[in-house]
Amino acid sequence: MAEEKPTLVLHLVNGAEPLLFPLRQEDVAEFTKRLHLHLEHGSVTTIHTTEGLAVTVNFAHVAVAYIDDLQRQGKVFGLH
Repeated sequence: MAEEKPTLVLHLVNGAEPLLFPLRQEDVAEFTKRLHLHLEHGSVTTIHTTEGLAVTVNFAHVAVAYIDDLQRQGKVFGLH
């Protein structure tokens, strides 16, 4: 079975291509619990990627955000 690759998918309000940020496995559970709060309040937060990058996201400019497994086949939601 393939290893999971949890990725934060951000669809911006301007309709551009979605932005993909691979998440560290240890951050996924905590970030998943707070994701709806970031969207509701338009907050700014820093995300740490698997490549060791720190990316600051202003959720006031995000229309849709979700965490997806890029290894999963047969996706139902998202632009894949």
